[in-house]
Amino acid sequence: MPVVIDSDCINCDMCVPECPNDAIEMGSAHYVVNADKCTECEGFYDEPACIPVCPVDCMTLVQE
Repeated sequence: MPVVIDSDCINCDMCVPECPNDAIEMGSAHYVVNADKCTECEGFYDEPACIPVCPVDCMTLVQE
């Protein structure tokens, strides 16, 4: 279940340092999550660390 960033992203950079896997990178218009690297912070935190720091709530955990 990767985290997905939708188009409401304002490129605030709050989520980037929270990712222990360096899975968040700049896309063509806003940040995106590299699903191959995203582990939902398993082994680091109890839940994805990026979601609660997003000021515009544009990050969601999706079911695969």
